[in-house]
Amino acid sequence: MDNVLIVKAAWEAFASRDADRIAACFAPDAEWIAPPGNATAVALDFPHHMRGATEIARFIAHEFRRLFVADVAIDFRTMAAAGDLVLVEERMRATLVNGRSYDLAYCFVFVVTEGRIAQVRESMDTRSGWAQMFGDEPGRKLVA
Repeated sequence: MDNVLIVKAAWEAFASRDADRIAACFAPDAEWIAPPGNATAVALDFPHHMRGATEIARFIAHEFRRLFVADVAIDFRTMAAAGDLVLVEERMRATLVNGRSYDLAYCFVFVVTEGRIAQVRESMDTRSGWAQMFGDEPGRKLVA
């Protein structure tokens, strides 16, 4: 299967919020690496470097929606592949658990090996994400 199609199918699985379906998209020892200290990891008290299909699936299926509670919209800008890499540019908008609006551009590099995602490297404007999530407040866990 084409690597772009594998990543597109993964995004469809993410939207399902079905942890088993999400985990099946990833190699058992997959990694998801986001910038250290990013606002989402701080607000959820969740690691910025997730390891294993089960932990990644738990984050997407359960933790994510505890923080991004309403009006979640993802607009894909670019999806391109070269070899085992798939680049995804997207914009995500949502309402946060604290009532703030969130609107941030992301870039993901997916590494696909043997038909499953082996690694995701996530980039975003961490300063803007922090300001949107916490404003002038110090960062803290936002959900129980």
